[in-house]
Amino acid sequence: MSDLLRWAFDVMRHLLRTLDWPLLLALSALMGVGLAVLYSAGGEAQGTRLMLAQGARFAVGIAAMWGLSRVSPVRLRGWTPGVFAATLVLLVLVLFIGTGKHGAHWIDLKVFYLQPSELLKISLPMMMAWYLHREPLPPSFRTVLVAGLIVGIPTGLILLQPDFGTGMLVVASGAFALLLAGLPWWWVGTAGVVGTTLAALAWFAPIEWFSMLRPYQQNRILTFRDPENDPLGIGWNIIQSKIAIGGGGLTGKGWGQGSQSHLDYLPEHTTDFIFAVLSEEFGWVGVAVVLALYLFVVGRCLWIAMDARDTYSRLLAGTLGLAFFVYVIVNGGMISGLLPVVGVPMPLLSYGGTSAVALLAGLGLVMAVRAHRPVHGY
Repeated sequence: MSDLLRWAFDVMRHLLRTLDWPLLLALSALMGVGLAVLYSAGGEAQGTRLMLAQGARFAVGIAAMWGLSRVSPVRLRGWTPGVFAATLVLLVLVLFIGTGKHGAHWIDLKVFYLQPSELLKISLPMMMAWYLHREPLPPSFRTVLVAGLIVGIPTGLILLQPDFGTGMLVVASGAFALLLAGLPWWWVGTAGVVGTTLAALAWFAPIEWFSMLRPYQQNRILTFRDPENDPLGIGWNIIQSKIAIGGGGLTGKGWGQGSQSHLDYLPEHTTDFIFAVLSEEFGWVGVAVVLALYLFVVGRCLWIAMDARDTYSRLLAGTLGLAFFVYVIVNGGMISGLLPVVGVPMPLLSYGGTSAVALLAGLGLVMAVRAHRPVHGY
């Protein structure tokens, strides 16, 4: 019996050796919190169904994470152009057969809905790392132009859906890859000044200037400027979200006791605004714990990137970690009124299939970087 147990232990150790346990434990804690808050947000009528459905998606994501963690970065690098090309094909396809509330975002596969733009959150960092790995670093002006093309094509396809929030996150991923590749800081400073100037112009500009945007996008700008201007209309979502956040106080009202979600004051409380539910029920203590877990995940990704021994691995792990950080910042800023509402889910808390699976799969790539460090760079 002891020999059998030893054999089983050796098999399990071999199968699980590529997983990064500190990262996996932090992600498991976030998934546990996400399922608990999702159950509460769904209430008695839908809580169990939502929790089981999301749990199944997490299981698929963990399986993808484990599978990708066993693939060496050298092999991943060889797959990268094909993966990126396949994602672009899906982005074109969704424009013709896609479905969505405000455009074409998902492809109905009957078994589940696939959101191609979420897959780009993996394939774009892979492609940027693949390209920059082949170029002299720090990047030259020509390298930056080609990298801009790699980012610009899929971003344009995403904006055609239209999905401004995801498009900006994709641009951020590309910018992070260039920054980690050694992009001169004066470029970064110039981009910051230009971005700040454009934001200021957008803040004071009349809404007629935004005629190229769809009505619901214009409403989001108006809401961001002054949600109290139409408290029962376009300002309702963010006002109720702020009430939920403030109502939680220090320790929260308790699990399942949130009034904003259970009395249906807070819209999209299982998806985009689920962090407001967490804030109301667990208070600032719960928010601090979750944010600490998020920071640990990001820090672990950056540590793995720093410890990587080839450019592709370093850029891939670092870009995925920083992109994860941006998702948290954008959703947190959105529900608190510090940023416009752009429909970006909170990682591992919001209800959703493609986003959760893609996120866990991307972190599987980070684990692969840690598990297959080459002795010499390639």
